[in-house]
Amino acid sequence: METLYDSGKARAIGVSNFSTKKLGDLLKVARVPPAVNQVECHPSWQQPQLHSFCKSNGVHLSAYAPMGSPGGTSGKSRQLLKDPVLNMIAEKLGKSPAQVALRWGLQMGHSVLPKSTNEGRLKENFDVFDWSIPEDLFAKFSEIEQASSLS
Repeated sequence: METLYDSGKARAIGVSNFSTKKLGDLLKVARVPPAVNQVECHPSWQQPQLHSFCKSNGVHLSAYAPMGSPGGTSGKSRQLLKDPVLNMIAEKLGKSPAQVALRWGLQMGHSVLPKSTNEGRLKENFDVFDWSIPEDLFAKFSEIEQASSLS
């Protein structure tokens, strides 16, 4: 990848599903650091250590499954949009739980990659840029029980 980068055929290098340890190991030997690490990240799988590590090393975190992972193995990840804290925040803001989950990711500084083929949900997913979650409600995300990793 570094050869492609050097030749101008790649403008950036990215990795996917790299843990803090794997990313740290890579950064020790890479001549061209990755620009992005794409990982599962959402309010019930916040990955604060990875977020901090990426931020301090100039690696952008891109979140797939930003509304939870319905097909995932963790019950918490599968049920994110039913989480009482997320729903309370959504109700106070007059938004859907999905919109609040997406907005959380954006306010964390992540790019979010929602997946939908439903036209109504696609439109709803775009309605996350002209509002923000106030600090007092944003702090409530720390109360959401975190999914556990199987790895």
